[in-house]
Amino acid sequence: MVRPSKEWIKQHQLENLKCELYCDNFENYKSYGIPKAQLIIADIPYNVGADAYGSSVEWYQDGDIKNGESSKANSTFFNRDVSFNVVNFMKFGHRMLKKEPKSTAKRGASEAPAMIVFHAYEQTHALEQTAKQVGFKHSYPLVFVKKSSSQVLKANMRIVGACEYATVFYRDRLPKFNNYGQMIKNWFPWEVDSTYPKIHPTQKPIPVLKRLIEIFTDPGDVVIDPCAGSGATLRAAMELGRDSYGFEVERQMCEKAKKYMLSSGSMDLLSLV
Repeated sequence: MVRPSKEWIKQHQLENLKCELYCDNFENYKSYGIPKAQLIIADIPYNVGADAYGSSVEWYQDGDIKNGESSKANSTFFNRDVSFNVVNFMKFGHRMLKKEPKSTAKRGASEAPAMIVFHAYEQTHALEQTAKQVGFKHSYPLVFVKKSSSQVLKANMRIVGACEYATVFYRDRLPKFNNYGQMIKNWFPWEVDSTYPKIHPTQKPIPVLKRLIEIFTDPGDVVIDPCAGSGATLRAAMELGRDSYGFEVERQMCEKAKKYMLSSGSMDLLSLV
């Protein structure tokens, strides 16, 4: 018998993985019959409103104040910034995660699911309180450290921000945790891979998303992103052999994600594991 090549195996994996991006609001999830997830990852609106680019040089044409304001001045990142329903989002997360097992096979082993939410630092307390109301009894923070700051216009005024923040939410049991005998601290480097397309202003780096997916899931598990944007989470999940499903309300963004991030032509099959 001839053993299949690595290229054939990875092609087969790609063809049999589930990856669906729906141009719709996550609140309409019942229409799609998607399976429940081991992990939900979401990058929700930060509620910065019309000041979205307020500390960035992008506020000005070609990044120079002498050229006057650009089209990004006094604009939001998302059309839904002012209408995003956090309570419904948390309810979605609670309903679409797998049920927790009643018992574990051994101490430390768990198949319990989790939800990771990227958010502004100022949103932390409100998100934790809302999460508890819908059944996420526990949470803990994550910090991602960048090499530089986008807050260029404030560099001569105060200490600038160079971190991103997220919170891990779970119900009762600690979620599945793959650390392979290594201690994992609650801060991570903001590792960027510029070989992937950048099609969204707040797109999270795929290496960062892969790291989280590896920790909280196994190959074959389901990952859901209810605020999919560029489709980066779905791409990261596919390259790690996880089924993935996402929702994105902005039609143009959804089309770009499918064309540049999720099409078979945009993927390096050899990067699959």
